[in-house]
Amino acid sequence: MKIQIKTSLARAALLIPLLAANVPLAFAQGYPSGTVRMIVPYPPGGGVDGLARPLADKLTALWGKPVIVDNKAGAATLIGSDFVAKAKPDGLTLLFTSDSTVTSNPHLFAQMPFDPMKDLVPVTQLIDLYQMVVVHPSVKANTMKEFVALAKSLPQPMNYASYGSGSQPNLLFEALKLETGIRLEHIPYKGIAPAIQATLSNEVQMTLGGAATTGQYFAAGKMKPLAISAPKRSTVHPDVPTLAEAGFPDIGPRAWFGLFAPRGTPPALLERISRDIAKIMADPAFDAAQLSSKGYQPVGSTPREFAAFVAQDFQHKGRVIKDSGIKLD
Repeated sequence: MKIQIKTSLARAALLIPLLAANVPLAFAQGYPSGTVRMIVPYPPGGGVDGLARPLADKLTALWGKPVIVDNKAGAATLIGSDFVAKAKPDGLTLLFTSDSTVTSNPHLFAQMPFDPMKDLVPVTQLIDLYQMVVVHPSVKANTMKEFVALAKSLPQPMNYASYGSGSQPNLLFEALKLETGIRLEHIPYKGIAPAIQATLSNEVQMTLGGAATTGQYFAAGKMKPLAISAPKRSTVHPDVPTLAEAGFPDIGPRAWFGLFAPRGTPPALLERISRDIAKIMADPAFDAAQLSSKGYQPVGSTPREFAAFVAQDFQHKGRVIKDSGIKLD
């Protein structure tokens, strides 16, 4: 009898870790248990918000539970991202944001209410966002090298618009200044839309913009593209050379959108969310309506792949910000 009791206890002890290991998996299979809030730390109407909303609609249909977009803008995305970093790690609060939140801000702020690299866990990289160097038509340059030559010849520096310190235009044009020795004046605006409008009105002479936000102005002669920050030419604007083709392979920053969850979210749940989003992004109709037509390069990486990518991008942007002496506005 004693031998049987000991054997039963031993078997039970072996089953406990197996049952515990299956809890996160069962949790992931039953996900979501309620409404999912997708926090966007930007105002409504921008590029991040514009992709978050159709993705939320598709996830609502796939999961059978509401997925709502909640805009919590302000403080260079700190308000919304801090909210997610401190949320319960149950997959019901997610952060849909751009690269600056995670890989630029930590190099710009002396203090932050959270650590993006520790308090947020990567779920999936959604897209690569390749932007174009665009100038007002009054700028007498049609290539990057002509632009550099023009900048060197002018008695006063030209102005470029950014979306704030550490944003893509700020990183690119400061890197260009370092490489060529030209003078350019940084004029920060509160978002991509005001920066584009400032360039259209010749309030500034240049900025960066995606195909969806700037391409409509090329044929009308209201804006000129000089190069695209991408490894290959855009299918939407195949006549625009890459920065490498234009002679500047090392100045283009990596821009992307990604999804994050609070630290402590079960890995099985991260994998589930990642797989479901990849499925949506691989749908030809969704790609045509929301991705390729806007110049976005879909990614749909796994949590492990995205984590490795984020770590690499964090190091790269840190070097650019330090070497360029970029400071907060």
